[in-house]
Amino acid sequence: MADDEDPGERLDRELIELLNGLRVVLPGVQVLFAFLLSVPFMQRFESVTPDQRAAYFVAFICTAIASIFLIAPSAYHRLRWRQRDKERLMRSSNRFAIAGIGFLGIAVTATVFLVTDVLFGLLVTSVVSALLGLVLVWCWYGLPLIRMIRDGRTRRHLIVEAGGPR
Repeated sequence: MADDEDPGERLDRELIELLNGLRVVLPGVQVLFAFLLSVPFMQRFESVTPDQRAAYFVAFICTAIASIFLIAPSAYHRLRWRQRDKERLMRSSNRFAIAGIGFLGIAVTATVFLVTDVLFGLLVTSVVSALLGLVLVWCWYGLPLIRMIRDGRTRRHLIVEAGGPR
C-alpha cells in the first residue's frame, strides 16, 4: 500500500488489478472451452479410448467450472454495485480467481493428456502430462507461496492485513 493511499483507494486499486488479471486469463479459458466444445463433433471422436473420453470430460467440466469462477467477480461486482461492499467483493473475488485458476490448470493438463495420448500413446502422454502438471503447479502456486513464506507473510498475517480477526 502506498503511503498516501487510504483504504478506499487501496480497494479501488486492488479491484482494478484483479479485473485486469482476469482480463488476461479469460480469453484463454474461452478459447480452450470453444476447442473442447467442438471436439465431440469431429469425425475421429468416436474412435477415442475410454481414458481419452474421461480426459476429455475432465477437461470440459473443469474448463466450464474455471469459466464460472473467473467470471464470478464481474457478476458479483455488477450485482453489488454501489452497495459499499468492496472489501467483501475483493475477498470473494480473490478466492474465485484462485479456484478458477486451479480448475484451469486441471483443464489444461487434461487437454494436454488427451491430445498427447491421441498422438503418441500412454508412455509419452504420462511423462508429458506429469511434467506439465508439475510446471503448472510450481509456476502458478509454488513460487507465489514460497515467496509469501520467505517474506514472512503467513495466512494469519494476510487475514489481519485484510481487516479480519486478530
